[in-house]
Formats: sequence, structure tokens, C-alpha cells
Amino acid sequence: MLAASAAALPALLATASCRSSDVFAGPDPLAGRPALSHDVITLQAVIAAEQAMVSLYQAAVDADLRATDQVRVLEGLLGQHRQHLGQLQARLVLPSGSPATSPSASPSSGAVPGPVTIGRLRAAERASTADLLRRLVTVQPALAQLFASIAASDATHVAALGG
Repeated sequence: MLAASAAALPALLATASCRSSDVFAGPDPLAGRPALSHDVITLQAVIAAEQAMVSLYQAAVDADLRATDQVRVLEGLLGQHRQHLGQLQARLVLPSGSPATSPSASPSSGAVPGPVTIGRLRAAERASTADLLRRLVTVQPALAQLFASIAASDATHVAALGG
């Protein structure tokens, strides 16, 4: 009987020309999934950018055109970017049943067009730093703290790459 009355509620509300939010306080449970918050959308964008950075570094390491010392530096920076990606992904919480998004894709699945040079890596690190700093004022403090930490790390990568 309880299940039947729960199933009849949407029909009853429809015939009465009202929404469930007119009857109940809070979000309308019959209106579908709520939109993702600004922080979640921002986090997804930052995760996608970090995945692109991991792919860029992986392509540089795979090219094997660098001296042994340079490969070690690149592998170290690649490891740091993988750690950043893990920290970002750990903070992404999506409602169950949400469609899969690009952040769940494999970080090394994207092909990197063109040659990966040290100059290109430095430019990518600078762009990442600027993007993360720009986003600081738009997100909650805990997320801003993570973005600031990653931005600081990216800035040190420019120096490590000789720029």
C-alpha cells in the first residue's frame, strides 16, 4: 500500500496542476537531477587540464630524444603531475547515475599533436599556473587551497625545466 501511494504521488500532483516543490520544502525531487555545482564543474575542468599535462609529459618521456639527465627530470615532473591528478580526482564527487565525464578517462589516453619540446612544457606549466590562480577566487576555500598548491608546484616546474 505504501509503494502504491508513493507511485501515485506524481500523478496526483500532475492532476492538481502543482509541482512537488509546491508541496514540499527543498529541491523538487521530481524535477530530475540537480545541476552540478560551480565547484564541481570547475574541478572537472582542472582535472581535464591536468590530464592533458600528464599526456604532454608522457609524450615527452616517450619521445626518448632527451639526454638521460633530462629524462629523469621529465619523469620526476610527470610523477608530480600524476600526484596532482590523483588529489584532484579524489575531491570529485558526482551524484550516482551521472554520465561519465572526461575526468574519469585515462590520463594518458589522449594523443599529443606535434613535437613536445622543453619550451612547450614551460609554456604549458605557465598557462596552468595562471589558470589555477585565476580560479582561486571562484571556488570554496578547501579547493582554492589545493589549486594554489598545485599552481605553486607548476611554477617551480618552469624553473626545473630551465625557464
